Parts: sequence; structure tokens; C-alpha cells
Amino acid sequence: MTMKKKYRGVIVPMVTPLTETFALDKAGVEKIMANLYRHGAMPFILGTTGEAASLPNELKREFIRTAARVKPAGTVLYAGISSNCLEESVAAAHESFDAGVDVVAATLPSYYALSESQMQRYFEQLADKVKGPMIIYNITATTHMSIPLEVLDELSYHPNIVGTKDSERSTERLDRSLKLWANRPDFSHFLGWAAKSAYALINGSDGLVPSTGNLFPSIYQEMQKAIALGDHERAYSCQHQSDIFGSLYQSGRTLGESLWALKILMQETNLCQSHVMPPLQPMSVKEAAALIAGLEELLVKENV
Repeated sequence: MTMKKKYRGVIVPMVTPLTETFALDKAGVEKIMANLYRHGAMPFILGTTGEAASLPNELKREFIRTAARVKPAGTVLYAGISSNCLEESVAAAHESFDAGVDVVAATLPSYYALSESQMQRYFEQLADKVKGPMIIYNITATTHMSIPLEVLDELSYHPNIVGTKDSERSTERLDRSLKLWANRPDFSHFLGWAAKSAYALINGSDGLVPSTGNLFPSIYQEMQKAIALGDHERAYSCQHQSDIFGSLYQSGRTLGESLWALKILMQETNLCQSHVMPPLQPMSVKEAAALIAGLEELLVKENV
């Protein structure tokens, strides 16, 4: 990180803790958020890791209200507003800001393939209407489209667009992004590709959005500290920990399966229950046991 921007640091894409009846687990919300704050991380609710596309609107509103109530003064709360309907995203933004959310984040709508000019116009329309700070979230895994950097750079000058979260796995794209925005005081770059976390921070990214931060935000807190001290060896040691814990629940699984696996690990660490919202489904008891055994082995080995 090369300068202190308003929006920066570790922003954890928080899971949505659920009860057995698919209601919001408010106690889980408080536990997870407390764990994040203890380690200097900020929550990003209602994103991909939060199963936002599958949640009913009233549960989303309840989550927003609960998270805003728990949020300490001086911290930043991020919330996703993505929908295939522009007006639904606008309404979600208004509800979020009214409840106490500080920044909203939006992906492209995911049903129609869009041209570059359509992408740009969509985000301009959305940013005009949300009337607050907004981050553009590029995630090809779910939208099946990549927002060109040229489009993002044009959008970066809109007064309500304050940054981008990029989960696209391309080192070339990452390097080009950092050349464009690392020294822009009014626009922040957040990386959602955990495997390049240390590399991104060392080369000027403003922050990270790692799902493994739900379990161990301390890894990314230590990574940031190491980079601030110029200790790149320590930073890459933290990267190794991020990689192996991420691989534990992600490797060999679809995105949806990995969210269940992550919640199994969070249940084991007493942060929340493992329930996922349909259409996602729990996997086998055998798989759950293997995940827990793997976690126990890594905890001893890595001393996290």
C-alpha cells in the first residue's frame, strides 16, 4: 500500500450465519463481527461469500440492521446491493445507507451478456441513484463477464464510485490495475483473489477481500503489518498460511460447496452454525469430518 486512502485495509466478505430454519443467526453475526474487529478487519456483508443471491429480502434487511447495530464507531461497514434489477439495487442501497452502512458494492447484473458501453452506462445509472459511496465488484465466476479496466477507469471519476473489488484471476490485469489506481487518492483497489494478497499489497493495492478472513483475520492483519515494516519474507509466510487454509475448504469444490465447507470450519471454531441457504446444500458427514480433521492438523502445524 503506497498511500493512506479513506477506503483501505482488510475487508472480509462475511458469511451469512443461519439457523436450522434458515433465519438469521444474530448471535453468529455478533461473534463473527467481533472476531473481525479484534484483528483490524472490516465486514463486507451480503456478497458472494454471504450467499446474497439466495437470501430473501427481509433476511437481508435484518442482517443489515443487525450488522449496523454491532458496528463500533469509527469502523466501516460494507454491504452488497447486487441484483438483476436496477431499481432493486437502488432500493437496497437506500435501505443500507439509512441503516448505517458506509459503503455499498455492486456487481454487474448476471442474466444478459452486456457490451462495454452497456456495462459503463449501467454503473453510471446505478451510481447516480445510490447517492452514496459505491464500490464496483468485478467477479467473472458469477456474472460470467469481465469489466474491462478501461471501463472501470472511466467510471472511477464518478463522484459516488470510490473503488473496485476485483476477483478476476489475472496477474496482468492486477498489474495494470495497480498502475492505474495505486496513486489515485480518490479511488481504491481491493483484491478478491486471495492467492495474490501479499503481492498486491506490496505493489500498491489498497486492501484485500479474503473469504478465509472469516476464520483467521489475524493472518491478514499480520500480513499488513509485515508489509508496513518492509518485511516481505514475513508477508509471504502469511500468504502461505492464507493459501493452505483457503485450499482446505476450496480445493476440489465448487464455489457453493466451498461456502458450506467454510461454515463447517467456522462451526468448529464456534463462530456460527454450518447451515447454507438453498439452493446450496450440505455435503456428507464424512466430508465434514475430513474438513475438521484437516483443520485440526493445520492448526497444530501452523500455530495460528
